[in-house]
Amino acid sequence: MKLLADESVDRSIVERLRADGHAVHYVAEDEPGIADDVVLSRANELGALLVTADGDFGELVFRLGRTHAGVVLLRLAGLSAGAKAQSVSGVFAMREDALRSAFSVISPGRVRVRSAIG
Repeated sequence: MKLLADESVDRSIVERLRADGHAVHYVAEDEPGIADDVVLSRANELGALLVTADGDFGELVFRLGRTHAGVVLLRLAGLSAGAKAQSVSGVFAMREDALRSAFSVISPGRVRVRSAIG
């Protein structure tokens, strides 16, 4: 799956998703410091699912109605880097198709997927 990881995403998660075979573009490597609306535009240009830990993307999608190929919001504070990477990897392995074109939230022990957005 093609992914764009916002710079708010831990490097361990990016590395794990790459190891799992996903094509991950990482803002922290490619264009650090770009604005959230530019990040979302880049994801759209790439046809990539956006992975982020920044809740501001919810406002862009829901309040401002920005189009997207899917957004996955990570709410994994308090977990170790390894546990975060394992959790995200597991969700992608089990629910990859459901994440496309949806706004999803991954938190410890829970995944919420809101389909057909944007």
